[in-house]
Amino acid sequence: MYFKHISTRFFHISRVLSADKSSLAVLRKKTGYTFANCKKALEMHENDLNKAEKWLHEQAESMGWSKVTKLEGRATQQGLVGVLIEKNIGALVEINCETDFVARNENFREFVEKASKACLDYVKDVDGNDVTKIALESEKLKNLKLNDGKNLSDHLALLIGKIGENTVLKRAICYKTADSIKLFGFTHPAPEQLEDGKVMLGKYGTIAAFNSNTEDTEAVRDVHKKICQHIVGMNPTKIGNPETDKPNEVKDEEKCLIFQDFILDPDVTINDILQENDIKIIDFQRFECGESASVESSS
Repeated sequence: MYFKHISTRFFHISRVLSADKSSLAVLRKKTGYTFANCKKALEMHENDLNKAEKWLHEQAESMGWSKVTKLEGRATQQGLVGVLIEKNIGALVEINCETDFVARNENFREFVEKASKACLDYVKDVDGNDVTKIALESEKLKNLKLNDGKNLSDHLALLIGKIGENTVLKRAICYKTADSIKLFGFTHPAPEQLEDGKVMLGKYGTIAAFNSNTEDTEAVRDVHKKICQHIVGMNPTKIGNPETDKPNEVKDEEKCLIFQDFILDPDVTINDILQENDIKIIDFQRFECGESASVESSS
């Protein structure tokens, strides 16, 4: 009797734990990563949210650095300007991306807030005079340290890994003033409520430094706000000096702030507003997202 030899193969079957639906929802909301990636992370780490989140960030950062190299050089004319004021220190930051769609993305907006706070932390430790103004170009911004010990460039790579677009830390201006000098910031579009210590985001932004002989009241702060609105809208290039500068004969081409007609009341000039309220503007900086411009430090 002949027996046919039958070869039998044994396969090792491993059980893959499926992702828990509630954990999946939490992880997606917290990280902003895709459904597929969050599901994979949870399955790999047996629904441990902390381990899954850590793995996702590591993957995104690794992919982000790869994408940074791949996407570098692509045009970035969109983005946001961030403005952050805390008492006598302030930061004005511009971050660029490729599309307006990404500029409205929550991850991108959070990164602009993170960059603004990093600039504010940087200028806190700087010694200065009455008004210290520090310009930070792209490379300097990339090397700013955050509370987690990583550079801003590491967080940028993480963002690029998420959104898949070239993103650039373009520039920033940091202010630090004496207690007698008041800083005020504004963006357009304007937030519903202006709050000290909260990042404002817009396509345009400004910070101005004011000196006033009057008490710091709500009315005075309202004048500061309106002058910042004017700076955003009318784009002056310098403050101007009534003793050494002369008004432009063509009003629409006026670039000295003090000679410009007030945007909210064309019957008066900015100089009229300043004199009426006993306020002096010491310095200002205006950013327009996507513009070609350089900024300089001063102290």
